[in-house]
Amino acid sequence: MGFHEVRFPANLSFGSLGGPERRTEVVTLANGFEERNSPWAHSRRRYNAGMGLRSLDDIAALVAFFEARQGQMFGFRWKDWSDYKSCKPSEQVHFQDQHIATGDGTSTGFRLRKHYASGSAAYVRPITKPVAGTVRIGVAGTELQEAVHYTVDTATGIVSFASPPDVGAEITAGFEFDVPVRFDTDSIQTSVASFQAGEVPDVPVVEVRV
Repeated sequence: MGFHEVRFPANLSFGSLGGPERRTEVVTLANGFEERNSPWAHSRRRYNAGMGLRSLDDIAALVAFFEARQGQMFGFRWKDWSDYKSCKPSEQVHFQDQHIATGDGTSTGFRLRKHYASGSAAYVRPITKPVAGTVRIGVAGTELQEAVHYTVDTATGIVSFASPPDVGAEITAGFEFDVPVRFDTDSIQTSVASFQAGEVPDVPVVEVRV
């Protein structure tokens, strides 16, 4: 799959409409009870990039980005302003925000993850596109130094340690991240007249698996 490690202009994604979606198959039985099943282990996010446009210059920037990605051909990074940190949006990233693994004394590579919990239920989301320079890692409650104790692959979300963490050591992380997406259309229709009248183009964007 073609993917460009470039972020859609963050000032244009601000104000966009979108969020996660699930696919659930619901079968109603003869007795009125339901059977529900989902073929997806992870949610998929959709957005409308047109909702963030505020000027004709914004349209020009959108068209240039769209053409450079060749429509749906190449994926890219997207900043979801409602969910782009390992912590709450109002808080600062901390190295103990998320539990990502427990050391086994052998493994040196671990994927970044984010937990979503409500009551006793929780969902663990793999993070594949962390933002460079924002990742903070800790082992057993002590923050480590990037490039000395570990490195981060910002294209995959894998953290690689210089030496394997001890058996039973909790590995934690804090980070900002992007969503890997592509345009969900091969055409963009814009009108200067309609845009000045308050209408914006429909530019669907959908998350991709990487």
